[in-house]
Amino acid sequence: MGKVNNKARRRIGSVVKQLLLIFMTLIMFFPLYIVFIMGTYYSEDIFKAMPILPSSYLLNNLRMVISKGYFQAYLNSIIVSVCSVAISVLISTMIGFALAKYNFKGKKIIFGFVMAIMMIPGQISLIGYMLEMRTLRLSSTLLPLIFTWAAHPLGVFLMTQFISDGVPDELLESGRLDGCSEPGIFFRLVVPCVKPGILTLSTLVFLWSWNNYVLPVIMINKQELFTIPLMVNNLSNSFRSDYGAIMCALALSVLPMIVIFSLCSKTFIKGIAAGAVKG
Repeated sequence: MGKVNNKARRRIGSVVKQLLLIFMTLIMFFPLYIVFIMGTYYSEDIFKAMPILPSSYLLNNLRMVISKGYFQAYLNSIIVSVCSVAISVLISTMIGFALAKYNFKGKKIIFGFVMAIMMIPGQISLIGYMLEMRTLRLSSTLLPLIFTWAAHPLGVFLMTQFISDGVPDELLESGRLDGCSEPGIFFRLVVPCVKPGILTLSTLVFLWSWNNYVLPVIMINKQELFTIPLMVNNLSNSFRSDYGAIMCALALSVLPMIVIFSLCSKTFIKGIAAGAVKG
C-alpha cells in the first residue's frame, strides 16, 4: 500500500507541476497574443475594451504597414543582423582563442580591459562612435549598425570561457605536431569544439541587432535604409498614432525571433550555463 501511495503522490505531483508550467506559459505568452490580436483592430477600437478576439481590420493594417516600406525595412534588418552576427562571432572567437590559449605580455591587462568595458553602458560611447562614423563618411549607411558589433566585450568574454573550458591544450599540440598552421588550428580544431558557444553568441547578437533602435535613430536619416524599429516608429506622427498598424508591424517583426529562439533554445541555455562559469 505504501508503494502504491508513493506512486500516486508522484503522479499527482507531476500533473500539478505540468499544469503549473502550462499556466505560467500561458501567462507569459498572453501579452504576445494581445499584440497579435491588436494588429487586427482599428486604432481607436483598441481602447474601447480589452481585445481578446480577432477583428476584421487586419488587411487594412497590413496595407498601411506595407505602404510604409515594411519589406525594405525587413530586408535591411536581416542584412544588418546577419552581418552583425558574422563579424561579431568571428572577431570575438579569434580574440577569445588568443586570450584563452596563448601566453603573452599584457594578456591579463587586456582581459581586465574587456571586463571593465562590460561594466560601462554602451550609450556613453554613442557620441564618440557617431563622430567616428561621420569622419569616415559612413553615416546614413547600414555599416555603422554592423561595425558596432565588431568590438563586443560580452562576446569576447563568452568565447574566452568557452575556448578555455571546451578546447583541451593536448588537441592544439597534436594539431601543431601534425603540421597544422595556427589559422588551420583555429578553423579546423577550435571552431568545431565551441559550436554551442558560437550558436549562443549568434543568437544573442542577432536578437540585439534586430531590436536595436537607439543607434539606427541616430545614424540613419534615409527612409530606404530604415530598419524595422525605425519603420514602426514611422507609423506615428505628431497628429495620430496608428496603434493597430504598429501592433501589426510588431507582430510580424517578432516572428523571426520566435523561430530562431525556438530552434536554438536548448543549445542557447546550455551555452549560457557553460560559458557563465569557468570550470
